[in-house]
Amino acid sequence: MSRRRAAAKRKKLPDPKYRSVIVTKFINHLMLDGKKALSEKIVYSALETSFKLLKDRLLEDGVISKASDDNFDGGNSGTGRSILMMFEKILGILSPTVEVRSRRVGGATYQVPVEVRPDRRITLAMRWLIDASRGRSEKTMVQRLAHEIVDVYQGKGTSLKKKDDTHRMALANQAFVHYQW
Repeated sequence: MSRRRAAAKRKKLPDPKYRSVIVTKFINHLMLDGKKALSEKIVYSALETSFKLLKDRLLEDGVISKASDDNFDGGNSGTGRSILMMFEKILGILSPTVEVRSRRVGGATYQVPVEVRPDRRITLAMRWLIDASRGRSEKTMVQRLAHEIVDVYQGKGTSLKKKDDTHRMALANQAFVHYQW
């Protein structure tokens, strides 16, 4: 590991359909073996499917407006923005606020709760969503990802359990918070 300086953050280009950097990042996380086109198809189809499944609930909760309910053509239309808002809401639900880090003090190793940086929150949420989707039993990855998104919005799902376990672990180790540095 170089000791000179931290590597510069590279700018990510927004995805072509929703023009969102977050969706680009999610596509890259999902991608296996460099097959980006396949990853894009999976993500776009899963987002559209989960939006169709959750549309009534999203209208009730006020996440989307009735105006965007008219026609569905993706892209920059009202529905495209609604899908993006739904996805950002899902990532917000999954984003952890605290996690535990191992600290070695004396001869013992302690699990010390620390606050999660904003960019790491989104990364963890995406990773948990993808891992939980891959572990599901539906036939295609589109169905797995769409149903995991629906489950997260409804307050259940494996990825949401992972977030709750992380928070519970941090709460259980609250006594070691003074080892934070």
